[in-house]
Amino acid sequence: MRKICIATGTRADWGLLSPVATTLNGRPDTGVAVVATNMHVDPRYGATLSEITADGLDVAASFSITDGLDDTPYGRAVATGRATQEMARVLQRLAPDLLVILGDRFEMLGIASAAAIMRVPIVHIAGGEISEGAVDDSIRHAITKLASLHLTATEPYRRRVINMGEDPTRVINTGAIGVDSIVNRRDHMDYGELVASLDGFELPDGSLMVTYHPATLSDRPAEEGCRAMLDALDRFPDRRILITYPNNDAGSTDIIDLIEAYGTARRDRVKVVKSLGRRRYHAALERMGAVVGNSSSGLVEVPSFHIPTVDIGPRQRGRTAGDSVIHCGETSDEIAAAIALALSPEGQERARTATNPYYKPDTLAAIVDAIALTPLEILRSKRFVDPYPLS
Repeated sequence: MRKICIATGTRADWGLLSPVATTLNGRPDTGVAVVATNMHVDPRYGATLSEITADGLDVAASFSITDGLDDTPYGRAVATGRATQEMARVLQRLAPDLLVILGDRFEMLGIASAAAIMRVPIVHIAGGEISEGAVDDSIRHAITKLASLHLTATEPYRRRVINMGEDPTRVINTGAIGVDSIVNRRDHMDYGELVASLDGFELPDGSLMVTYHPATLSDRPAEEGCRAMLDALDRFPDRRILITYPNNDAGSTDIIDLIEAYGTARRDRVKVVKSLGRRRYHAALERMGAVVGNSSSGLVEVPSFHIPTVDIGPRQRGRTAGDSVIHCGETSDEIAAAIALALSPEGQERARTATNPYYKPDTLAAIVDAIALTPLEILRSKRFVDPYPLS
């Protein structure tokens, strides 16, 4: 049996990895060990280990990396080092055949570093993407160079990974797993259950969902951009608003303070939640008139619900986006104008007819088969493949 370790650090990556983990765990030829860290074990962000066990999977190991640290770049750098150290201990104990990592988070750079040094082959999901406004962009490319098997969300992303010197036979365009989970939803939550889970907070059709993360490469303070967004939201007093917490990148604490104060002052129409989880997230999106913020999900998954996304500022700059995505600047006026366009008949129709560039049939099967069936002897060594002839 192939022993597969799957690392997760946030509610967001687990929502994407969950169907991969559960499918692999149900195969007779693979066994799964889930390793959880960072936001999963941090009460400030919902302590979401329960989302893993609710999916029927045991947590083989968990560890904190942020205890006693603030959310400055220094604190996140130290946390990355802790992730390397703790993951080395976990890998020594579990001795997996493969490690599966998704995306571009700072804790995943530490985890990938431990695996590469300990000669555990890495499967990297969602490489080759661009998000110029965040340090995640460089982290994603660094993980690509540490990984042995690459499962990308689009064909241009596949080509970008190959251009980084990766063996084309080990780079597979599977489509985005989050889109597959939407198209093939297996655990639908009805509206009554959703409202009950939100303490009775109603979400009439046309509500707004908001998630705003720090743009870690921007010179603008995170709270300044968040405050402009909240000022813009106040121009739509007839809309109910569901706000989720940011991730725990540098600057997140200031954002949390702002959105909590905003929600407290507007309890009649604003609900703030630490984490929705995959089922609630999908159920809530069915009620939305638009999604507002700077999360990658607004570009990757939300278009499959055929609702507009208002993408604020530089954080996702460079990432492929469909016609339902409206990019805007960071002033209150720019954000308000983009929200008005998203809620207009024109914006709604554009989203209704737009296609999602991240969709591909049979994504889950392609990812699972690649992880379960690619020969280990192929993955235990790497070679640099020059994309262009050398002089």
